[in-house]
Amino acid sequence: MISRRWGALSVSCNDTPLVLLHGLLGDSGDWQPVIDRLPAIHCIALDLPGHGQHSALTVSDFEQSHQWLVAELASRNIERYLLAGYSLGGRLALYHASREPAGLQGLLLENCHPGLPASERAARIQHDEGWAQRFEREPLAAVLGDWYRQGVFADLDEAARDHQIARRLGNDGCAIAAMLRATSLGQQPDLAPWLMQCPLPVTYVSGKRDHKFHQLACQLASQHRKINHLVLEGGHNLHAHQPETFARLLAEWVNQQEETSLD
Repeated sequence: MISRRWGALSVSCNDTPLVLLHGLLGDSGDWQPVIDRLPAIHCIALDLPGHGQHSALTVSDFEQSHQWLVAELASRNIERYLLAGYSLGGRLALYHASREPAGLQGLLLENCHPGLPASERAARIQHDEGWAQRFEREPLAAVLGDWYRQGVFADLDEAARDHQIARRLGNDGCAIAAMLRATSLGQQPDLAPWLMQCPLPVTYVSGKRDHKFHQLACQLASQHRKINHLVLEGGHNLHAHQPETFARLLAEWVNQQEETSLD
C-alpha cells in the first residue's frame, strides 16, 4: 500500500486518452473540475447508460455495459486508452478490463468493489431491488435524502448532503432504477480472482474516511501484490470533494503509464 502527499501538478503532454466513468446518479460533468486541472491530458468523460445524455439508454447486465463501452470507444476511433472509474463506474471499468480489450493500457479504480462471493449475491440483489422500486415510485428528492444517508456517505455533513441531493435531482428515477437492477453488485461476477492474475497495471484509490471501501482496498492490495493502492484523506467521492488533489494523482498516474509503455 502507498500513502503519500501529491506535490505540484506536473504532467507531460501525451496522446493516450484517459476515459473517465462516473458513479450511480452522476454524469460526465462530475469529472469537469478534475479535467479542468489536466489541460495536458486528453480526457474523455462519458455519461453511463441511464444517466445524463444517455438517460434513455438501457443495458441489461454487465456484459451489455461492456459492449456499450466498446461501442463508445469505437465511435471515437479510440484504439489505445487509459480507463478510470468511480464506484459504479469503477465496477463497469473493472468488468470491461476483465474482458481484456487489446487497447486498454492501465486501469484506475476509485472506491470500487471487485464483486461479492456467490453466497452473498442474492441478498444484495434483493437489497438493490428495494432501492430500485423507491426510485421508480417515490419523489426523487425523498429517495435521495435517504440514499445519501447510507454509511458509505458518512463523511458528508448536512450542507454537503443537501448540495449533492440538489445536483442529482435532474435524474430520471425510472432510468436510475433500471441501471441499478442491471448493474447491482449482486449481478457482478467476483473479479478478485481475475485481479490476482491480470497482466494489466491496476491502481486502487481509497479514502480513509470511507471505512468500508478503504478496508476492502487494503485487503485486495495485501492479497494481490501487483495492485498499487493509493490512499487519500476523504470519503467515498474523492474526485468530487478534492478535485485538485485527485487531478495531481491522475497526472502522476498517467505519466507512470506512459513511461511504462515506453520501456
